[in-house]
Amino acid sequence: MTAARKRLVLVAAILGTTVVTVDSTVVNVALPAIRDDLGGGLAGQQWTSNAYLLTLGSLLLIGGSLGDIFGERRVFAMGVAGFGVTSLLCAVAPTIEVLIAARALQGVAGAVLTPAALAVIVTTFPPDERGKAVGAWTAWGGIGVVLGPLIGGQLVDQASWRWIFAINVPLVLATILLILRVVPEGRERDPDARVDVVGALLCAFGLALMTFGLIEQPLRGWGDPLIVGSIAIGAGLFGGFLVWESRTARPMLPLDLFRRHNFAIGNFETFAMYGGLGVLFFLLVLFLQQVAGYSATEAGLTTVPVTLVMFALSTRFGMLADRHGPRFFMGVGPLVTAAGLALTLRVDQDVDYLTDLLPALLVFALGLSMTVAPLTATVLADADERNAGVASGVNNAIARVAGLVAIAAVGAVVAASYGSALEDKLGPLAERPELSRAIEDAKSEPLAPVPSDELPAAVRPRVEQAAADASVEAFHLGAGIAATLVAVGGILGLIGIQNPRREVEASECPGGQLVGVPEDGARQSPCDWDEGPLETVSLPS
Repeated sequence: MTAARKRLVLVAAILGTTVVTVDSTVVNVALPAIRDDLGGGLAGQQWTSNAYLLTLGSLLLIGGSLGDIFGERRVFAMGVAGFGVTSLLCAVAPTIEVLIAARALQGVAGAVLTPAALAVIVTTFPPDERGKAVGAWTAWGGIGVVLGPLIGGQLVDQASWRWIFAINVPLVLATILLILRVVPEGRERDPDARVDVVGALLCAFGLALMTFGLIEQPLRGWGDPLIVGSIAIGAGLFGGFLVWESRTARPMLPLDLFRRHNFAIGNFETFAMYGGLGVLFFLLVLFLQQVAGYSATEAGLTTVPVTLVMFALSTRFGMLADRHGPRFFMGVGPLVTAAGLALTLRVDQDVDYLTDLLPALLVFALGLSMTVAPLTATVLADADERNAGVASGVNNAIARVAGLVAIAAVGAVVAASYGSALEDKLGPLAERPELSRAIEDAKSEPLAPVPSDELPAAVRPRVEQAAADASVEAFHLGAGIAATLVAVGGILGLIGIQNPRREVEASECPGGQLVGVPEDGARQSPCDWDEGPLETVSLPS
């Protein structure tokens, strides 16, 4: 395949997944306008966002397996077309119920096309070019995250919320045209391949129930039977899915993938990394708006430098990982990222963006740029091409579930820390009847101002300052946990990731011979590894 055609394949993959990325964030800026137009109240707003996240997160594994069975090109095209149709349904939705149903179907289409797009990259680009391609795909995905709310805000203000969905249609049509013209057919379909219906049902319902519980937990709390029940039943169903996959003749998820060293370690690192990142971004946006006094737009714009740095460097670090092996980047990158997160511990109530936050975000962005493309490329490289789709689905699902799990778990720790610190700082004041209700309300919303309208004027400043100080302590605790999680990912990378072996032509060696490894294990030249006049030999990088 020519270099020009490869670039067009990459453009198709980027366009396809960008609409999914944008729609996961763009709808947030339109929720007030949607409520004013269609009603539904707070619950309608929440499920306009969460219905999409629920189906997207719970069906990624199934979407990946479909690409492996029916071919990445066909499934990618179907997913993109489905996303266009469901976007149009969202744009013309007459009621909030129809909009929520259409958003759920959008998530289904996104779960189909996302792993297929990444599998197309894997099957199109050889291993020595894959890191660069994944880096470009990652960088443009980051741009989509930033542009979504900015473009969406303009469309909502100048036209209608419906245009944030309708604008997907021309992008979808352009993507389908590219897929049909430049994406290769790929390998022939295995005539004996079948959809693992039992495994798909167990996986879908198991992940859906767990995802539902984790999405709703911050609103309902861990004491709600619905939360405990949905997570417990979901975990049981997903456990049944793993048992079924280990016994069925044609599993949707071949569990022997996890016996491959880099695949297993890379996914553990993905969980640690994305868990930490999810916690940090969740807490940072809340802290900046509710404690530091930033507007929603200002809080959103604070992370633009992270996206710009990733856009500039991700492809470059992907190329370097192709050349030198991913171990260094997957080890040192998360440690640099963790250092950036640790620098946010200097942030307090009076945040100076240029001196307090921007340096931390730039260090964080540098580490993230070093890590993301090599991590994704390494996980997929350890799966063969016939499992590229499900490998992509596994990695995407782990990244999404990690964020939900970490936010739910760490959020509970942060809330407990906030409540305890608030009581400590108020001392005897916390026991006064006229304050107790406001304090209890504040405990249910950590990193938020204490409702002060009902407080006596004499104690109001002290209560407000105590709440701000408690919020700073709680934020620092959450940021410290996030930094630790990311650092654990880096340690896993340094210890566990193995650089792939590269091939060297025998003709490159003197006399066309490859000689044995020296006794001390030191590599004297590329030819000092194996014996015999072989055509090629695999060498450690």
